[in-house]
Amino acid sequence: MAIIQEKKLTFKIPEGKKKERIDTFLANSIEHASRAKVQKLLKSNLVTVNGKVVKANYKVTPGDIINVTVPVSPRPDKIEPEDIPLNIVYEDEHLLVINKPAGMVVHPSAGNYTGTLVHALMHYTNELSKVNEEVRAGIIHRLDKDTTGLLVVAKDEWVHLKLAEQFSSHTIKREYWAVCWGHFDKPQGEIIGNIARSKRDRKKFAVSETEGKHAHTFYEVIEEFEFTTLVKLRLKTGRTHQIRVHLSSINHPVFGDPTYGGRRISYGTNLPKIKERVNNLLEIMQRQALHAKTLGFIHPVTKEEIILNSELPEDFDLLLRELRKTVKNRV
Repeated sequence: MAIIQEKKLTFKIPEGKKKERIDTFLANSIEHASRAKVQKLLKSNLVTVNGKVVKANYKVTPGDIINVTVPVSPRPDKIEPEDIPLNIVYEDEHLLVINKPAGMVVHPSAGNYTGTLVHALMHYTNELSKVNEEVRAGIIHRLDKDTTGLLVVAKDEWVHLKLAEQFSSHTIKREYWAVCWGHFDKPQGEIIGNIARSKRDRKKFAVSETEGKHAHTFYEVIEEFEFTTLVKLRLKTGRTHQIRVHLSSINHPVFGDPTYGGRRISYGTNLPKIKERVNNLLEIMQRQALHAKTLGFIHPVTKEEIILNSELPEDFDLLLRELRKTVKNRV
């Protein structure tokens, strides 16, 4: 039997930090941690604040010292299928398209050896392409853990390679919707800038003039609100964190994004009224407000053009409804 090890983490809340639920704070601070995983740690009394066990609704305060004990399971030798519900929007004998929920990692990696999309797919079907190793069975492209939306999966190797060619040649149609901070100067435009590992934090990415890979994003304003904007984004390239990094680089970070500045007030004044409204909206959107809404490709076998659209997830939809209560104007 494998021995489960433990990892000890300590956080000290700095001066000036706004009050925030501890489950939200830890989900945004611990790598590969979802809010559900953090709440499980809290229920198991593995989180203390100033030496005392607290509940998930505790609000962290400047000066607090938080200690977390995280059980760490060793990497399994083999992936075991898991009965995890899948939202399948299209399927035939060659491929399927999934509407991925927030909090689901696409394939196993450090800190996420269970509960991934691959685990769910392996329970759902025995027909997954083997172009990649088992941990990426059927996977052609990815979405970030907390980005929702459409993702295509291949059932055989030939279809996998043909779809991968479409991604490589940028003929795949991918449209995302995002709520961003601020208002754009132009109703549509493009963002071009190499994306490389951040020199300040190797877990993050940044736009670089001299390093990294070429990245190209198109945007179009859909709707403007009091201090945010709903935009449609189209990818010409597909780099890791591309949309989030590009939008942050032009001072329009994705609302709610804990990694690239989306959970800070980035527009307007710091009046208490604005702060209160923003905090309420961030309670609704516990992640980046980014959704892969449209996916289009040529079916490798039938040669038919497949264009699929997905509904906005509940939290994204609720965020928009709240933002529309103080709409600036419609574009």
